[in-house]
Amino acid sequence: MALTTYSPISSDWPCQVKTPGSYDWERSAAKWLRELVPARYASYPALIRHPVLLARHAQIQVQNEVRVARTALQTARAELPALGLPESVIEHTIRMYAAEVMQLQHIARSVRAVSQALMESNLARPGH
Repeated sequence: MALTTYSPISSDWPCQVKTPGSYDWERSAAKWLRELVPARYASYPALIRHPVLLARHAQIQVQNEVRVARTALQTARAELPALGLPESVIEHTIRMYAAEVMQLQHIARSVRAVSQALMESNLARPGH
């Protein structure tokens, strides 16, 4: 099976991660991915040694964060008034959640792009 060449030329590729194939690109990917997972996970040896495994965990983490932000957004209008918050605070909070959903969706696409590049790099190594 031939491997496709991955080109990160896309708005989804994170600027913190070097281009696949360039010197130290996997290290820059792992560093960026560690910032997306809780600190306790970033120190697990398996996740440190295997960036593709770290990428998988980051995908799951970000997917769950998207779900949480969507739930917060969808329930805000019904639940926040019961907390005694002024309407202006509720509206601001709704805009904040909406922006967060958009940002997290972008991060999720970026994690998928980096994950794909790491998998292709991993499969291209001798012995795979």
